[in-house]
Amino acid sequence: MNAPITGPPDPASARGPLPGYLDHARIGPLSPRAAAALTAATALAGRADPADLDRLFALGDAARDSAARLLDARPHEITLVPSTSNGLFTVAAALHGPGTVLVPRGEFPANVYPWLRFAGRGGPDVRLLDPDGPRHISPDLLRRHLSPDVTALTVSAVDSLTGHLAPLAALKEILGPDRLLIVDAIQGLGAVPLETDAADVLVSGGQKWLRAGWGAALLLIRDRCGERLAPGLGGWAGVTDPFAVRHPAPSLPGAAAHLATNPDFPAAAAIGAAVDDLLGQGGPAAAGIRIRSTLAELLDRARRAGAEILSDGLAPRERAGIGSFRLPGHASDSVHRALEAAGVITTRRDEWIRLSPHTSTPAAAVDLFAEALRSLARRTTRSHGDTRVGTTSPTRATTTSTSTSTSTSTSTSTSTESSTHPKAQAHAHAPTSTPTDAQESPCPTS
Repeated sequence: MNAPITGPPDPASARGPLPGYLDHARIGPLSPRAAAALTAATALAGRADPADLDRLFALGDAARDSAARLLDARPHEITLVPSTSNGLFTVAAALHGPGTVLVPRGEFPANVYPWLRFAGRGGPDVRLLDPDGPRHISPDLLRRHLSPDVTALTVSAVDSLTGHLAPLAALKEILGPDRLLIVDAIQGLGAVPLETDAADVLVSGGQKWLRAGWGAALLLIRDRCGERLAPGLGGWAGVTDPFAVRHPAPSLPGAAAHLATNPDFPAAAAIGAAVDDLLGQGGPAAAGIRIRSTLAELLDRARRAGAEILSDGLAPRERAGIGSFRLPGHASDSVHRALEAAGVITTRRDEWIRLSPHTSTPAAAVDLFAEALRSLARRTTRSHGDTRVGTTSPTRATTTSTSTSTSTSTSTSTSTESSTHPKAQAHAHAPTSTPTDAQESPCPTS
């Protein structure tokens, strides 16, 4: 049984994240505006006054309206679901076969398992695409695999390891109007401008770049494809008369047809406030300028320290808010621990250290990061010239691919994602064989 949370809040938590927090691609600490909205909505939920309940429902509607402005959509094209994973499962349940959905190999598992689960259960088959060099998806790669049976492409707007920004408009142009472009936008929404008008379907939670916490995600289903998606997970909250004498009742219009139940209203208030905050500060374009600038400084410091940068094969317009590096001759876990000891919070993915600053990242974070790398170099030098201390095998360091596919072996390997948070979780790699039906095989993290 978990111990209850008692007593006043920890004063340290009220100050926000550490100055060296560079891990927004994993968790974006709640912004002050989102935290205030969450607190206020939770207070409403603690009372039984009918007027307060009406206000809670109104907060959900307001969040949907704010998301419509952000995504250049009509409010009825958007609904709130519990998470990115839930939204993708909702779409997978709605997209009936026959056909094939293309999934880039190396996608984060949240955008793999929904398609595997429904393949062979009424959904389309799954075909995995190997990455195109440092790009997890490219127009040329899509064009080569666009066979007549393909009905959809599902893709991350931003790759969670390389930071590659998918060319959504170019991909949709190749797909054409009769095939769906389904976008997992959680690693891009709020960090950089996205070509959201190209997406037929888009899903994004709020716990990363929007800094809205857990419990609510945006699900966009454009009118142009609404008739092609049956309400597979749509429940009583998605119909016009949930208390009808006979069921099923007619579905609600728009994305609401896919609601299983009511949203988490305090979480909805938080994500709505986060979106309003983003729009009030100039929107994704302004945020993207600041985030990319800070990331470029961080990667420049890593480069000066002798690091290899995973995104160096990408053009500036192809880069988002994520950058990964490794230090030849140093084990990634040793680098990760050294950064943590210096107050620099990052994520480790196998051989790579991932950096993901935000608009809230102070200039001091760059200096902290640079000093941590210098300290690591000094400790290595002082080890009596024994470079074996805290190092990796030179052969392993030079043979690791810098593409978005972090494993080129045909055997299954294990990928560890760790951060300074004590509950960091591990994810698994997939073999390079391509599943063509509902058979589930381990899939790589991206």
